[in-house]
Amino acid sequence: MFRLRSHAHWALPLSLGLTALTLTVPAASAAPAGSAPSGGTRAGAAPVRDDFNGDGYADLAVGAPNATVSGRTAAGYVSVMYGGPHGLSTGHRTILSRATAGVPGVPVRGQHFGLQISEGDLDGDGYADLVVGSGSPRDGGAVVWGGPHGLSGGPALPATDTQTGDFDGDGHLDLAVFDAGFGGGDDPAGTTATIWKGPLRRTGAPAARTPLDPGHLQYIDIRDGDTGDINGDGRSDLVLTGYCGDGNYCGTLYLSGPGGLTRVDDQHPGGDGAAAIGDLNGDGYDDLVSGYQDDNAVWVMYGGAGGLGGRDTWKRFTQDTPGVPGGREEHDQFGRSVAVGDITGDGVDDLVVGAPDENGEGVVDVLRGSRSGLTGTGAQAFGQDTAGVPGTAEPYDSFGYVVRLLDVNGNGHADLAAAAPGEDGGNGAVWVLRGRPSGLTTDAALAFGGKAVKAPYAKASFGLALR
Repeated sequence: MFRLRSHAHWALPLSLGLTALTLTVPAASAAPAGSAPSGGTRAGAAPVRDDFNGDGYADLAVGAPNATVSGRTAAGYVSVMYGGPHGLSTGHRTILSRATAGVPGVPVRGQHFGLQISEGDLDGDGYADLVVGSGSPRDGGAVVWGGPHGLSGGPALPATDTQTGDFDGDGHLDLAVFDAGFGGGDDPAGTTATIWKGPLRRTGAPAARTPLDPGHLQYIDIRDGDTGDINGDGRSDLVLTGYCGDGNYCGTLYLSGPGGLTRVDDQHPGGDGAAAIGDLNGDGYDDLVSGYQDDNAVWVMYGGAGGLGGRDTWKRFTQDTPGVPGGREEHDQFGRSVAVGDITGDGVDDLVVGAPDENGEGVVDVLRGSRSGLTGTGAQAFGQDTAGVPGTAEPYDSFGYVVRLLDVNGNGHADLAAAAPGEDGGNGAVWVLRGRPSGLTTDAALAFGGKAVKAPYAKASFGLALR
């Protein structure tokens, strides 16, 4: 089953003193539930996921939540780079903030607009829409509508975080809305979660609203997650990551069914880093990847008709796994970010794993999917000291802190977007490496930050979120 689907998820920092970019604080993931064929939502077709202007190429949204906007420190913005036959261009972009005409709200100091991003065709018009979260429960987020000329306008949204997926299998994307607190101590502030049934009206009103697991989520500050079809029933399943208190981070899995989403209490190790969903063995069932950044490991749990397989089928991967470059070291944070997509174009998803503290500078490892599952054989590693990768590796860059896979040039191979939000003392930057049948390559590598897209860049943490 061929899908250029990227699930890029990482641990968003919960300490919102982000102007200093305290990257040593653990937190929850980045990329989307993936790209589907471009065009309208129609019978038998998947909803559009990441093509905001409908030209057939995936587009990349980059959050810069610490940027100063209209004189407000850490008000934040999102830069959208449009894909094309030659990939991304810094000249073909849209900058969205709460100072942008048509975007609801106003810039507020410490709002962190762009701290979390999701996307998908929420109104069923054939263009992907952008959903921007923030670090402010009071100010919430916003939906920005896609169209033939790109993104513009949209309603306010009472959410700090969202995920998109077809949770009821009716062919329309639904929106999981999370109004989460930012508890910094022993106890989380908690999350109110609601499933908004699609399609959404242009006013932002959904067809219906259903609460999601209030008894459990009131004790978690949700930060990110992913969607995919683990049990193959045609409905999206949902994994969430967040802060669970006492300095701990965790993940929660919900499987879909005729009665809605049901939390999985067994057969799911939650992880303390990123989470992503994709088909790593090409069997038509999506699989779950959970990052354990404190253990410098990722676990892969394979999906099937009954959901996740038993513990005897789970696989653990580290930088000590045969074929994986590097070596497992205590503070690498391998697993803080993960993304799933088909880099080689063989119909099986591959996995990229960020280790943003590798050698104090950061690296991204690429592991191959195969018909027998994920393997370390043929794995690759990329950092700023890799030949052909622009820039210079420096302490505290945190290269790979956020990763995403998406096909920006429409050639059938997922490309890597990797962020280093600590680059240039916290200005931040994003790198794009092209996918090929042999894996990722550095030819035509692109690196850019806020300055290159003519947006506020000083201490912006450009790349702290990717979609």
